Amino acid sequence: MQTYLVGGAVRDKLLGLRVEDRDWVVVGATPEQMLAKGFTQVGSDFPVFLHPKTHEEYALARTERKQGHGYHGFSVYSAPDVTLEEDLLRRDLTINAMARSEQGELTDPFNGQKDLEARELRHVSDAFKEDPLRILRTARFAARFQPLGFSVCAETMTLMRSMVAEDEVEHLVPERVWQEIQRAIHELSPCTFFQVLQDCEALAVLIPELTPDAHFNAATDALQRVHALEGSTAERFAALLCSLDEPACIARAKALKAPNDCQQLARLAAASIPVIRRLNPMQPNADILLELLEKADIWRRPERFSQLVNVLECTLTSGDQAKLEPLKMAADAASGVDPQALIKQGFSGKELGGAIRAERLARIAQAVCR
Repeated sequence: MQTYLVGGAVRDKLLGLRVEDRDWVVVGATPEQMLAKGFTQVGSDFPVFLHPKTHEEYALARTERKQGHGYHGFSVYSAPDVTLEEDLLRRDLTINAMARSEQGELTDPFNGQKDLEARELRHVSDAFKEDPLRILRTARFAARFQPLGFSVCAETMTLMRSMVAEDEVEHLVPERVWQEIQRAIHELSPCTFFQVLQDCEALAVLIPELTPDAHFNAATDALQRVHALEGSTAERFAALLCSLDEPACIARAKALKAPNDCQQLARLAAASIPVIRRLNPMQPNADILLELLEKADIWRRPERFSQLVNVLECTLTSGDQAKLEPLKMAADAASGVDPQALIKQGFSGKELGGAIRAERLARIAQAVCR
């Protein structure tokens, strides 16, 4: 039985980066041996075990064989006769296919260290094309390491294009696509993720609405600005879909199975942008401003309204930025209405709701139309 540190921990150590997580491969062992040593088995598709003290993952060396479409279409073979090199061969990129023994010896059968030095993301073997999720993973690694000068090598880009042409990407389930998107939009260069998908033509399958240059440029510009502000996942996602109209935004967010908060903020931003663009900042319409605030549900969800403003500031052009000021002023003015004071005046039921709205409208008009 031999244990090796593998994957990202080896890669990041060689790059001089902080190692966040450590994964291990065990060669020459059986599940029974692992259990006898106190490990807890957690893998159902293949044997993965948690260390009894560190709780780090230890996987038995394994091979994979393609049997169907998508990332589910694999049969897994795990046994003591599987070698370390065979286990590393099934991995996606050469920089992720290195291992280090407990004595510190580096195993690098596919020249991952050379590709680290050359700043290239390169597939390990043609088995890469058997799993379309690797296209998204490669794009995400490009987004993570682009600031260090990494890019996808020409051979791997060609292979990814062939996978798209063979409709492999069509078999990705939305939940896995969303997982990769969610992680990618928080990488150091999130726009690189979508640029790689555009370059290999996978974006036309996953988010076809963004493939036209005008939409792509608007989306990546807005995403980059939200990223610079360290925006939330919902803000980043809303910025990504900012160039779409409301129906298209709703449909794509739903198709990607984004979480509800992401879908709702994206919808709000898509609905608000054209309205704000039509505003006259010199003579803003109080009714329109109040309707925007009501649609944002600002009084029950003030934090979401703040997120909306952040997204709008990052998506509107410099010429439209001034039109946001009346909305902010309207929010401040309308938030000063005290329902309890109106209740004391005798309002209740529907009349109370009408009185609250009338007071909000009056305050907005006074604030923005003076």
